Amino acid sequence: MIEVLSAAPLMTVQDLGRSGFYRYGVCRSGAMDRLALAVGNLLLGNDEGAAGLEIPLPPVKFAFREDVNFALTGADCAAKLDGRPVPPWWAMQAEAGQTLSLAPSRSGTRAYLCLAGGVDVSEVLGSRSTQLREAFGGLEGRPVGKGDLIAATGNDVVLPEDGAGALPPSLALVLPDSSAIVVRVVAAAEYDHYTAASQHAFWNAQWEVTAQSNRAGFRLAGPDLELAHALELRSHGVVPGVIQVPAGGHPIIQLADAATMGGYPKIGTVIEADLWRVGQAKAGDRLQFVEVDYSQALDALAAVRTYLDDLKNQAARLRGASRRWRQA
Repeated sequence: MIEVLSAAPLMTVQDLGRSGFYRYGVCRSGAMDRLALAVGNLLLGNDEGAAGLEIPLPPVKFAFREDVNFALTGADCAAKLDGRPVPPWWAMQAEAGQTLSLAPSRSGTRAYLCLAGGVDVSEVLGSRSTQLREAFGGLEGRPVGKGDLIAATGNDVVLPEDGAGALPPSLALVLPDSSAIVVRVVAAAEYDHYTAASQHAFWNAQWEVTAQSNRAGFRLAGPDLELAHALELRSHGVVPGVIQVPAGGHPIIQLADAATMGGYPKIGTVIEADLWRVGQAKAGDRLQFVEVDYSQALDALAAVRTYLDDLKNQAARLRGASRRWRQA
């Protein structure tokens, strides 16, 4: 059990999201950085989809009301446990009475706090994720606030005395250097309807994330993207990663809480393997789109899976060795 002593705006309980309900108009929701959540869970011996706290734009402070293993991943927030630094991408044990504080992030935007066994809230439609717009899931369908008590499901995992960490995805899954955040994109259905100049600008401009961005989508600023001819579309299904272009010509990347359908033309889709990179961006950051094909997108997803599987195996071996050492 932890108590929230101070909260970040729109801090919510999230897991990997809901699936199978798009036909009813229920979006995926879930963590904006699904990879960071999965890493935190695997370090603790949880199922990688267990629920945790998504913490956008710290500072925040928590008090542990009982002994519990926890992990911090995602944004580097110079975390401290009773004043002792906690490394980023790290799991360790907290004792009852200790206080965990997160400062404003030094890199990234969203931190994830995972607890042994996962955050204990009820499942709604097969997920514990919070959907703020519809006000269900998570903690009563609302943001986590000051004074809230967050329970851990708990598990019997034994961590090394000083904890254990993971190589961050930014170092394990490296993309070409750029002054912007590199994001791989597959051309979408209406790509060929855009002018050659707009297609060139789409791949070569650095797109700024604007303040008109949230969990539903990131609105980008940059060159105007123009259709080669008038185009009318019926509303159709969209998923996280789809890049739509409204009449104003500035793209919007659909994200975790996006609507399940829309009628704007689609110029591209951020591949699933890179959505975590977008999820860690903030207003003012710049994105650089790199074109890949479907086969390359699948290869990228396989690389993410290999990274998680390797981490799961390494973390299990380390925990097993720690348990044996303590029993000796």
